[in-house]
Amino acid sequence: MRTALWAHVQTSRPYTLSYPVLVGVAGAGVSGAAGFAEFALAGSGTAFGWLSAHYLGDYFDRDLDRLAKPQRPIPSGRLAPGTAVFCGVGFALASATVLTWANSLALPLVLLALCGIVAYSRFCKAIGLSGNLVRGLVTALAFLIGSMVADPLPGWSAVAFALVFLLHDTASNLVGTMRDVDGDRSAGYRSVPVRKGQRYAARLAVGLYVAAIGIAMPALLWPHRPGFALLLTVAAGAGLIAVLPLVRLAPTLSQARALRAHEILVVERLVLAAAILARTVPLPVVLALLVPALVFSAWTQAVMRSRHEIPDEEALPG
Repeated sequence: MRTALWAHVQTSRPYTLSYPVLVGVAGAGVSGAAGFAEFALAGSGTAFGWLSAHYLGDYFDRDLDRLAKPQRPIPSGRLAPGTAVFCGVGFALASATVLTWANSLALPLVLLALCGIVAYSRFCKAIGLSGNLVRGLVTALAFLIGSMVADPLPGWSAVAFALVFLLHDTASNLVGTMRDVDGDRSAGYRSVPVRKGQRYAARLAVGLYVAAIGIAMPALLWPHRPGFALLLTVAAGAGLIAVLPLVRLAPTLSQARALRAHEILVVERLVLAAAILARTVPLPVVLALLVPALVFSAWTQAVMRSRHEIPDEEALPG
């Protein structure tokens, strides 16, 4: 039982779970009209969808993981493929139920996001930039759905910030493919770094990240609380620290160094989501959410992530 429980903990990737909660909460808060109930529904609904993506993604990636990451729960035999599908579908249904109960008009976007989760792992991940874009689109939809928990339809500010998440998470996912280039190449995946090289992928990731921040910055001209500018600046600085060195390191980029860049982005994106929330919510309230999320994400990454992403040489087939 302990082994099975740990397999589920690893599959859920707890160091990522604060992010969908903050994305949903930031979406609900974009209009400034949300209360505690709306924040709770938006955060829990998007988190359930995120968990669904992890279980279904690991199910569809099980053949790739047997080659590149045999230590993961499914290829190691600690989590049955059928159990992963059952949990993934269950969390998807929970997400759809919570979010459409909050606003039935959100159902088309919820279904589109769930289809994106399946399409990313089943089809798009193996064929290059389209996979990265679909991954970014899922987060953008999560933000829009969160905004619809508080408002019948998303406003223009919600659409603008959804575009920020689309570009940001496309860039972040692209950095993830730079980490996995050897395994992707051996499995026949045509990711951007496999097809175009690490330097091209690094430059594209930087361009996408800069574009995301560039779209967010004009919001400084709109009415906002002081915390927005502060947290946006912190997020932009951390993100650039993560992605800019990849261009220089690209020719000899190691898996561990690429993982470190992605780990910074996992923390940075929490600050970005909190910055958007801080436009309409007092900074002390935002920090009360952000600081525990940062501590929890950083701690669980330090304890778990390298073992989940980088196998021991002895565990690799052959």
